[in-house]
Amino acid sequence: MIPAFKIMRPTLFASAVLLLSSGAMAQQPVQGSSVLQDAAYQDCLALVRRNPEEGFAQAQLWQNTGGGLPAQHCAALALVELKHYGDAADRLEQLLPLAEKQAPHLTVAILDQAANAWLLAEQPDRARKLLDIALKAAPDTPDLLIDRALAAAALNDYAAARRDLDVALRADPTRADALALRAAARRQTGDMNGALEDAETALAIEPRLPEALLERGILRLNKGDKRGARADLIQVRLIAPDTPAAISAGQYIEQMDVRQD
Repeated sequence: MIPAFKIMRPTLFASAVLLLSSGAMAQQPVQGSSVLQDAAYQDCLALVRRNPEEGFAQAQLWQNTGGGLPAQHCAALALVELKHYGDAADRLEQLLPLAEKQAPHLTVAILDQAANAWLLAEQPDRARKLLDIALKAAPDTPDLLIDRALAAAALNDYAAARRDLDVALRADPTRADALALRAAARRQTGDMNGALEDAETALAIEPRLPEALLERGILRLNKGDKRGARADLIQVRLIAPDTPAAISAGQYIEQMDVRQD
């Protein structure tokens, strides 16, 4: 079976912005004023985006000169950009005791970042354990529930994934990404009508969401609507080339072409 249950949210840098805007890291006894610390952290993240290797080197230098938690966090995010996902996840986990002492309200964000890094490292079991901890601290948080659903799905536990997505969508019924994921979970558990309903609802909210188009394409193919399926799958490849959704779409198109030969 071709996997289609993959949506990676930009959680790592998105929550880095949360860490920066809070100013909590800057209030720690790191050399310089809080304003300078915020600027240094922002500069480090900007460099990581432009040039991850230089960003990592700068973060390491900053850490060695007393940069503390912000420097270590920037270095971990640089490793994500460099695709050293396991190393990044390890570093983020190692930051948790320090974050709990210096900025406890940021630990959930760092837990989520570490979990996402473990997902990227294809270690969903480690991701799921961290998300269990995060959800104990922040119950019913949609982003955390969606991430745990991704981890559960990667472990082929689609029933658990659906349960988390049900809760996430009760909190925010407009989350097209969660609807697309639940469509995949429903399809994997045999609820084809529910899956199609979720895919259609997701596309009503976000008409060009690749994962929702992929799900609808797969469901149309299962119903024998090859023309509709091909249209959806081709659109996925046009909208989001070189993504997991596009790769899966290409595999389904290839299957359709082989069957016609």
